[in-house]
Amino acid sequence: MHISIGPEPTYLPEEPEVLALMTTASPEDVARRHPESPLAWARLSQLAWTEGRELDSYAYARVGYHRGLDSLRRAGWRGTGPVPASHEPNLGFLQALYCLGRAAEAIGETAEVDRIESFLDDCDPAAREMFAS
Repeated sequence: MHISIGPEPTYLPEEPEVLALMTTASPEDVARRHPESPLAWARLSQLAWTEGRELDSYAYARVGYHRGLDSLRRAGWRGTGPVPASHEPNLGFLQALYCLGRAAEAIGETAEVDRIESFLDDCDPAAREMFAS
């Protein structure tokens, strides 16, 4: 008998079209063709970060975060509970969340950094380390 304490994990649906397009198109084109995809926005945020564009990275991550929240809610998430990084389709949302915290820190938005770090740890304690490496 399995006894569950707390909410069940949330698993986002796969995005095969987004993944396929990412192999041939620029991150901008992917986001234009799939603006609902948290993964597309997370990749844009990461690209902006590597180019030293902190504000752009923050803005892209913010969009990915909100698109991810929409997807989580459609998948049955009720505002709490695990969002496992071991489930590949969850990585777009988790990466957007990580990028948002990193960019918030870079622009000095301290209160948001603390909130995002707690949220990321609540989703999956291993996610932050995964994206930091």
